[in-house]
Amino acid sequence: MANESRPCPCDIGDRFDYGGRGQEVQVEHIKAYVCKPSACTDRAVIVIHDIFGWQLPNTRYIADMLTANGYIAICPDCFVGQEAWKPSNDWASFDDWLKTREAGKIDKEIDVVLKYLRDQCGAKKIGVIGFCWGGAAVQHLMLKNPHLKTGVSLYGVIRHFEDRYSLLHPTFFIFGEKDDIVPLEQVTLLEQKLKQNCKVDYEVKIYPGQTHGFVHRKREDINPQDKPYIEEGRKDMINWLNKYL
Repeated sequence: MANESRPCPCDIGDRFDYGGRGQEVQVEHIKAYVCKPSACTDRAVIVIHDIFGWQLPNTRYIADMLTANGYIAICPDCFVGQEAWKPSNDWASFDDWLKTREAGKIDKEIDVVLKYLRDQCGAKKIGVIGFCWGGAAVQHLMLKNPHLKTGVSLYGVIRHFEDRYSLLHPTFFIFGEKDDIVPLEQVTLLEQKLKQNCKVDYEVKIYPGQTHGFVHRKREDINPQDKPYIEEGRKDMINWLNKYL
């Protein structure tokens, strides 16, 4: 598989041994992980998890990375108490599992989180990032939610939102060249449709040799050649947020 000595796909992905700097809170009907910087700020980022849920250490690591860069970060449980997917689950049941957890039906939860960020955290400029399932959710929110300033979709599952490209806000799309879940022909079509339909700033970037989940997977210890691309993806994400928040 390209430059992979050991592939780390979404369904296996190497987990960080990471506890998190933030805390779990109850925000109306949902739980969330929140991390705040030591200095006051009015900038916040909503972090939308992948199929492995809001408690995945990898996702909290990224939330804390955002906080280290000056942002309030919050990762809500967008499954609203339903079980996250486990690598040990039977993949034959995945489609049925997914039907009850649609990335395009999280508006109520995001509205609750936006209110919390404004009222309890003093946030005025709010963006969103998301991974895989959460990346698809970012695309949905960038098409619909007027209260968010910008978004970063990391290997979002494009097929969920085919034929919908009129983004409201600047959006950055990150993909891996060797992603088996989001093949390059889908990414090429996305670029073509955005060029035809999108009136706001956007960027689509493909990272050489990378597979699904590379930005928030612990892979540099296994495949050292991936490290520059992992770091580049994280830096690009931060730079995009800094530009628009």
